[in-house]
Amino acid sequence: MSDPYTAIQVVMMPRDTNPVGTIFGGVILSYIDMAGSIAARREASLLGANGLAFVTVAINRVEFKQPVLVGDVVKFVTRVARLGRTSVTMHIDVLAERGADTIPVTDAEVVYVAVDPSVPTADRKPVPIKPGS
Repeated sequence: MSDPYTAIQVVMMPRDTNPVGTIFGGVILSYIDMAGSIAARREASLLGANGLAFVTVAINRVEFKQPVLVGDVVKFVTRVARLGRTSVTMHIDVLAERGADTIPVTDAEVVYVAVDPSVPTADRKPVPIKPGS
């Protein structure tokens, strides 16, 4: 399994704020899901399985420890927590860079299942991540 991988790095903008002036938790959740999916696809490619798509099955507990502010550069650092036959669980650490400080914001484990994107959505079933398995 691969080393930690920064899947996304984003500057938080005013459009993403809630009424109290911090970034909406849902915005961070969306980036968590996207980062995990990007990293899952990368991991599959490193194993030789190209062309797979990953769909979200579950996002495990997410607890926001610190607020995210406009102007923060937020990094979504991923690593594989578990690799199954058709699924991968990614651990995502969310870090806000604010000036010289790096602040842990939250973390999550997200479970994805591999699917073949060429199959119509209604007929999709999980497919093996590792070629030949």
